[in-house]
Amino acid sequence: MSAATTRSRTPDRLCAEAVDIARAAAEEAAAPGVVGEHVETVVEGDRVVTHLFECKDFGYRGWRWAVTVARASRAKYVTLDEVVLLPGPDALLAPEWVPWSERLRPGDLGPGDLLPTESDDLRLEPGFSGEDAPAPNSPVSPEMAELVEAEDVELTDGPVAELPVVPARGSITSVAEELGMRRARVLSRYGLHVAADRWEETFGAKTPMAQAAPATCVSCGFLCPIGGSLGQAFGVCANEFSPADGRVVSLSYGCGGHSEAAVMPKPPQRAEPVIDETVVDVLPLRPEPDAGSVGAVAEGADDLGHS
Repeated sequence: MSAATTRSRTPDRLCAEAVDIARAAAEEAAAPGVVGEHVETVVEGDRVVTHLFECKDFGYRGWRWAVTVARASRAKYVTLDEVVLLPGPDALLAPEWVPWSERLRPGDLGPGDLLPTESDDLRLEPGFSGEDAPAPNSPVSPEMAELVEAEDVELTDGPVAELPVVPARGSITSVAEELGMRRARVLSRYGLHVAADRWEETFGAKTPMAQAAPATCVSCGFLCPIGGSLGQAFGVCANEFSPADGRVVSLSYGCGGHSEAAVMPKPPQRAEPVIDETVVDVLPLRPEPDAGSVGAVAEGADDLGHS
C-alpha cells in the first residue's frame, strides 16, 4: 500500500476534532431540534472529513446530516465545505420513480381517457406513400408475373378436398390460396350479418367508450384491416393498451388510445451541468468585527444591550 493511500485513509486530526463546528453548521441549515447525535466520521481525502449526525425529523427516518469540513495545507483552521441531508443504510426512501408509460397496463384506459403516443412509436409507421413496391410473393409483383408466364398455369379439376396441400407457385390454386379463396365453404350472408351484429354490439359506435373517444378507429394507426366484405366495416385492434386489443372492432368504434389523439413530442435533451471550479467562495465561520452596522465592542466597555 502506497503512502498516499495510507494518508488518505487516516483522518486529519483538526478536521476530525471539528465536531462542534460541523454541528453548528448542521443546526444552522436544519430546523431547531432536528440535528441529533454524532454518528460517524468519514474520511473523504487528504484533510477532508465528513461528519454525520442523526436526523430527528419524522419525515426523514434513518437519514443523516452530512457536514464536510476541510483544512488547507499547513493551515491551522478548519473550513466548512457543505451541509447536506443524505440517506443512511436504514433510511426510509421513496420508491423508484417509474414513467407513466411503463406503469400503464392493458385495461387501465377508461371512457374519456386519452393515451398519447410518441412521435417515434415503434408500433406505428408512415402510411402508404406511393413508393412502396409489392412483396416478392404478391400476385401483382413482377416476380410472380414472370413466374406465371414461365410456367404452365395449372387448372386442377375435382373437389376441393382432393386438391394438393401445397400448390405450385404461379398456379391459380396458389393465387387463390393467397387471396383466401381456397376453402370448401365460406360464410353465408346470414352468417356475416350475425357476426357483424355481435361485434357491433360489443365494440361498436354506441358503446360508452366510443361515445367518449376523440376519434374513430377508421383513422387509427393501430387498426389492422381484415379481408372480405366485413373489412368494409370492421378491423382488428393492435393497441395493447386499448380495451379492444386483439378484438374485432367496428370502424366507427373508438377509444382514448387512438394513435393520433395526442402525439407526444420528443423530450428535449438536458445540457450537461457546468461546474466552475476556478472560483473559490470564502465562507467565514464567524462574522468579522467590522462586518455589521455596529462596530466591535471594545474590551471593558459596558454592553447596553441595544444598538
